[in-house]
Amino acid sequence: MIRDTNKDLLGRRGFLQKFGAAALVSLLPLDDTVASGFVKKDNLRVLTCNIRVDLEEDAAKGLGWQQRRAACLEVIKRQRPDIIGFQEVLYNQFIAIKDAMPEYVALGFDGPEMDAIKTGYHGIAKNPVLFSKKRFELLAAGTYWLSETPLIGGSVSWGSARARNACWIRLYDRYSKKEFRLVNLHLDHVNAEAKLKQIAVVLDESAQYADGFVQVMTGDFNVGPDSQVHQNVLSAGWKDTFIELHGAKDFGGTTHGFKGEQYEKKDRAKKIDFIFTKGPVVPKASVIIKDNVKGIYPSDHYFLFAELEL
Repeated sequence: MIRDTNKDLLGRRGFLQKFGAAALVSLLPLDDTVASGFVKKDNLRVLTCNIRVDLEEDAAKGLGWQQRRAACLEVIKRQRPDIIGFQEVLYNQFIAIKDAMPEYVALGFDGPEMDAIKTGYHGIAKNPVLFSKKRFELLAAGTYWLSETPLIGGSVSWGSARARNACWIRLYDRYSKKEFRLVNLHLDHVNAEAKLKQIAVVLDESAQYADGFVQVMTGDFNVGPDSQVHQNVLSAGWKDTFIELHGAKDFGGTTHGFKGEQYEKKDRAKKIDFIFTKGPVVPKASVIIKDNVKGIYPSDHYFLFAELEL
C-alpha cells in the first residue's frame, strides 16, 4: 500500500455505510485507523527511515537538513512508531532527532568507531535506533561491522565504498509480554559483491537465534526486490512484510530525489528500503509513506512503515 496523507480520502462515511468498517482499515491513514480502534494495542508499529545525510550541496539547493528537519520529524511523528530504524544519520542529526523525541530511547552513536574520512557522506558509521520508553525494556544492544572483521570498528572489506555496520537491540515488550530483537543496517551503495557479503554477515549473525524468536530487520539495502541480496534474505527464512501483504507487483521505488511524484526517474526507481521479519510474527500493514509538509519532503527516500502482530 502506498499512502499520501496530504490527500484526504473522499467519501469515507458513504464507503463505511456501503461496505462496513472492516473494509476500510487498509485504506485509512494510520492515525485515523488508530483513532477508530482498529489497531491492536500490542501490535508493533515499525518505521525504517533513510533521512539523507546532512550535506552542504543539498543545503545550497534548499534541501539541506536544516531546511527539512521539521518536516522530517513531523512525518515520523505522524506514524506513531513504537520503534524506528534510521539510516544516513550524522551526529548532529542524531542529536536533533533525540532532542525532539524525548519519549524514545535513542541508541547507536556511542563510541569512536567512524570512517577514516569524517566529512561529507563519510562518517555515517552507525544506523541509530529509537524505541518507546513507555512500551519497551531494553535487554541488550550492540553494533557489528559488515566486514571480514565485524568486531573491529570502522572496518571495510570487499571493496565497500565506506564502512557499514548493523545496529541491533533486544527488547521486552510490556504490551505483548514478549521479547524480540531488531537489526538495522545500510548496505553499500556501489559494490555488488560487497552488498552480498555484507548481508551474509547479518544473516549469519541472526541465524544463531531460535526459529521461534521474533526478529525484525530494517534498512536501506541499496538493491531492489529482484536482487540476489533480497533472494538471499528470503532464503534465510526472513519474510518481506510488503510482499507478504501486497505481492511482488512493482509498486514503485522508495527514492525520489526530494521530488515525490514529480521525480523524473520514478519509473526506474526501485524499492530499496525494507522491513523484514523472522519467527512467529504476522504483518498487518505495510505502507510506503509518501507524505510531505507544505511541499517539503523529509528525505530523498520515502519512509517505510509496517504494523506487526507478535
